[in-house]
Amino acid sequence: MKHILFYLTLTALLIFAGCNNGKVGLGGKVTYTDGTPLTVGEVCFETDTYMARGALKKDGSYVVGSVSAKDGLPKGTYRVYISGADQMVSEPDGMQLPESLIDEKYRQSTTSGLTVDVPVLGGKYDIVVEPNPKIKK
Repeated sequence: MKHILFYLTLTALLIFAGCNNGKVGLGGKVTYTDGTPLTVGEVCFETDTYMARGALKKDGSYVVGSVSAKDGLPKGTYRVYISGADQMVSEPDGMQLPESLIDEKYRQSTTSGLTVDVPVLGGKYDIVVEPNPKIKK
């Protein structure tokens, strides 16, 4: 009877572990170099064949998801960039145009200089970005 219970428990654990399709939970916080949080945009993770995003919250935190908001990432090395970190600025003609809050280099995976190997110890990947030098704080 003990063996049957052991095998049933082991089978249940293996089934449960397989439910996440091998994805690893990942989140973190994005801050400027002065420690204040970046509160708008998405942190994007990509490989040549996979992409996932995590929306930034008011405290600068994010959790990565691809199909659902928090389903994590498959193991691997990801290029990281930040999308949508913009504020709307009024032009003299009354038009509203987006202006990046962060240095332009963070807006593309090829220029951000950010990479991460998943899984990450503790499931946390914090990012520090430089502000857009054109914006006066």
